[in-house]
Amino acid sequence: MTDAPAPAIELVGISKRFGAVQANRDVSLSVAAGSIHGIVGENGAGKSTLMSILYGFYEADSGEIRIGGTPRAIRSSGDAIAAGIGMVHQHFMLVETLSVVENVVLGAEGGAFLKGGLANARAELARLSQDYGLVIDPDAIVGELSVGLQQRVEILKSLYRGADILILDEPTAVLTPPEADQLFVLLRALKRQGKTVILITHKLREIMDVTDAVSVMRRGEMVAHVRTSQTSPPELAEAMVGRRVLLRVEKEPRQRGAPVLEAVGISVTDARGLALLSEASLTLHAGEIVGIAGVAGNGQSELLDVLAGLTAPSRGVIRLNGQILNAADRKPARLRELGLMHIPEDRQKAGLVTAFTAAENAILGYQHEAAFGAGPFLSPRAIAAHAREAFAAYDVRPPDPALKTANFSGGNQQKIVLAREIERAPKVLLVGQPTRGVDIGAIEFIHRRLIALRDAGVAILLVSVELEEVMALSDRILCMCGGRITGERAAEATDERDLGLLMAGVTERAA
Repeated sequence: MTDAPAPAIELVGISKRFGAVQANRDVSLSVAAGSIHGIVGENGAGKSTLMSILYGFYEADSGEIRIGGTPRAIRSSGDAIAAGIGMVHQHFMLVETLSVVENVVLGAEGGAFLKGGLANARAELARLSQDYGLVIDPDAIVGELSVGLQQRVEILKSLYRGADILILDEPTAVLTPPEADQLFVLLRALKRQGKTVILITHKLREIMDVTDAVSVMRRGEMVAHVRTSQTSPPELAEAMVGRRVLLRVEKEPRQRGAPVLEAVGISVTDARGLALLSEASLTLHAGEIVGIAGVAGNGQSELLDVLAGLTAPSRGVIRLNGQILNAADRKPARLRELGLMHIPEDRQKAGLVTAFTAAENAILGYQHEAAFGAGPFLSPRAIAAHAREAFAAYDVRPPDPALKTANFSGGNQQKIVLAREIERAPKVLLVGQPTRGVDIGAIEFIHRRLIALRDAGVAILLVSVELEEVMALSDRILCMCGGRITGERAAEATDERDLGLLMAGVTERAA
């Protein structure tokens, strides 16, 4: 009888504290070699901290790391790479102006002369592409690639450095559904080749579809380890949150009011003269949620940016409360005064200044209000008090107004933006990707807040790549393809197949 192979990874008694915050408390984890192992938990549960310890970004206060049964001291990412560990972060670490092959070799050039290193890298990329189906042009400029292809570059970087263990932190948070499906095909291919994959995600459907085992973290501790085949989404959600979680949206029939926001013939053309948005028209009524469904890159972002005042339309008219908005009225600050609030799709690029404290971000855009100071002088005490109240209401973790926003998890950063915009008593709320990178308990909370706003008479425009979310929250659904609105449906009178055809550009006229 042969001995069972050692686990690819063992974490034993890992603890880590940041000041007053106990991020990890006596955490142990065992990951079988050649498996796909999921780690789930609420925002701030300690998942990313644990993986950052494994990858050498942080050093544990106590505990031991074993790779293939052998204790290893991992004090830097270099130590982790030497141990055969690679990590793909939620926010990619690529130089967008460089090519694919240049990004892959960056930091592993192999000497002072790059020519030979690049030639070897091309050959290795060709082999990896063939082995794992990671087809990508090595000379493509990374900044010109889709998000899904950029993620492939990150995975190629790890494989090029010899990774046998691959950590993916919220890998589908920035992907479209087709890109996510392609990623899972790749992960299964990696598993067949004997690689070990750790998948951190909030999406329980993904856990059920692709993992062999799953571990659950809550408030810095490991609370469950189960075979995926022996659990269910409700069980995992309850383990994550510590209570039963409603996995469906419950709402009463809408009480639709008067038109509040109208857009007529809105078009956007880029610097090259290409149409990004073509003759888009919509009407948004008080007391309803209108969802926009479409594969990312089909005009939804441009429409949201125009309505939020971030982009000037090439053509078209926008009315708010019956009044045509001129160029001065379409500035974001003026729109906020008129009651139109915006939760941007990309919180880090458009919603936050991550170098600022959480308290400062909690008032961003509203810092001139009298409640936060007099004249040019802000009141740190008033700002901190406001932040503490907002963080308690939205369960932001840790509830520390003085902490730099960059040190919060992505989901808690999202809660800071949501609290800031939703609590301003909006008349119109533009929402982009409200639950991107957010845990199951927070998703339930956000959905309830949006429904409560709608029931209070707020007009809400929702953009989400999650078709299930659009269908669950919306009263009406507009589909977009190629910068055009291809059709409209009542949410209760459609299904995924019907919407999928409209999202593919098959309009009623074409049919």
